[in-house]
Amino acid sequence: MAEPVSGPRAQSESKALMRRARRRIPGGVNSPVRAYGAVGGAPPFIARGRGPRIFDVDGNGYLDYVGSWGPLILGHAPPAVVRAVKRAATLGASFGAPTPGEVEIAEAICRALPAVEQLRFVSSGTEAAMSALRLARAATGRRKILKFEGGYHGHADALLLGAGSGVATLGIPGSPGVPEEFTKLTAQVPYNDLSAVAGAFRNHGEDLACVIVEPVAGNMGCVPPRPGFLEGLREICDRHGALLIFDEVMTGFRVAWGGAQRRYKVSPDLTCLGKVVGGGLPAAAYGGSRALMQQVAPAGPVYQAGTLSGNPLAVAAGLETLRQLERPGVYERLEARSTALAAGLRARAEARGIEFCSAAVGGMFGFAFHPGPLRNLEDARAAHTGRFKRFFRAMLEAGIYLPPSPYESAFMSLAHRRADIAETLRAAESAFDKAARVR
Repeated sequence: MAEPVSGPRAQSESKALMRRARRRIPGGVNSPVRAYGAVGGAPPFIARGRGPRIFDVDGNGYLDYVGSWGPLILGHAPPAVVRAVKRAATLGASFGAPTPGEVEIAEAICRALPAVEQLRFVSSGTEAAMSALRLARAATGRRKILKFEGGYHGHADALLLGAGSGVATLGIPGSPGVPEEFTKLTAQVPYNDLSAVAGAFRNHGEDLACVIVEPVAGNMGCVPPRPGFLEGLREICDRHGALLIFDEVMTGFRVAWGGAQRRYKVSPDLTCLGKVVGGGLPAAAYGGSRALMQQVAPAGPVYQAGTLSGNPLAVAAGLETLRQLERPGVYERLEARSTALAAGLRARAEARGIEFCSAAVGGMFGFAFHPGPLRNLEDARAAHTGRFKRFFRAMLEAGIYLPPSPYESAFMSLAHRRADIAETLRAAESAFDKAARVR
């Protein structure tokens, strides 16, 4: 198959596949944001990836800044990871029994994350967050949780209230099928607002088991924590006897070696991990102090289980990914590229008099047609969605694959080179011209 094409993008095969998919799969997709509801048009069906690029079934090539929504920090099909998965597959895909690799990757993660002494593997970020909440409630004897508007922690019932990501993209407040009794146990406040957190504890403090937060919000764009915000959460939780949970499914090994807790030097009580730790295969985990994790069955009474948890293929991919990331200079290179792209986009928008802001943290970056900075979900909702849609479509036509929602963070990989950043910024020149015409 030819490398990336230029000019108008043929989509006949993708459109035919979508018609077939809609007959058997709700909306034709297996996760809502993939349907392109926020940007219009038909999503390309992806056939393969290599390095920083993906290729669809019609032969179109794209520079990819989605990276499977974060896991592919090394790029697509990195040879070392492919070899590791092949070796594991020849031995068996799953046993439902302990394996040596589980021990090795657990030791590697605990070495890297300051707040994790023990952990339990699961298969998805939703499972990790759901299980961490159960443990927090058991450990504190309290019922309620506090989350942040626009924070997305998976689709468990208690966490869909005011969620970002695909929930915000679809414009729904939560989900039918979630009993009202569940939502009453979830309080929420604006991200980056410590006074609102303090108010929630005044109202619910005796019954709040935990605060769960994305330390860098990635589901209302890319929104860094304001100085002192994470430290303030730690202090408030300590004062009221609640647990602090960092949802590092996105930020873990993405914003730094050891995640946001190492970057910002704030230790949570429990940590949720996913994406990068599976190296592109389904894997996630939750962990914390030995005292807390010893309450999880079979060591303790808090039950959680999973048939495919810690399966050998995902463990092999994740362990090899972590080995590659531990090399010197990796995160400096990654952040330099994210920062260069975010700054380059901002400069080109400003040159055209377009209200636009961007941010980058480690291998995450985001942007919005908004004067900025984005601090919370309210700011993200105030961005110009019409201009985002026009910009997205123009970039896709030029061979640049961005998240198809203004509420999603984008991701840089170590496979992206300076030439790829330059190619992206050249495409952005024309895309901003088209976006500027939308009033």
